[in-house]
Amino acid sequence: MKEEQHQFLRLLNQLPARLTAEQAAWVLNCQPHDVPILVAARLLKPLGNPLPSSVKYFAAAELLEQVEDRTWLAKVTNALNQHWQKRNAAKKNGHSFCSGLPSTVEN
Repeated sequence: MKEEQHQFLRLLNQLPARLTAEQAAWVLNCQPHDVPILVAARLLKPLGNPLPSSVKYFAAAELLEQVEDRTWLAKVTNALNQHWQKRNAAKKNGHSFCSGLPSTVEN
């Protein structure tokens, strides 16, 4: 975001209506690479119907409401912990683990 945008939003005393994945991660106090994990776990829902390779935006108002919910935050924490535990276990066992997101390929 440009400095002009920061100044304007400070005057309004609010966040932008749409947040990027990086901005959503800041609100959640997690890393930007954690956001796709939360989307795959259906804990975050991007606005619209973005293509898998496109930029995702998230509703600031919805996210700010969700972060007030302790149960939802526990689900976020558990989803991230489970993801990284599986990924680290796979790495430790020598299995390849490309993206760590659920596979869409059927056997």
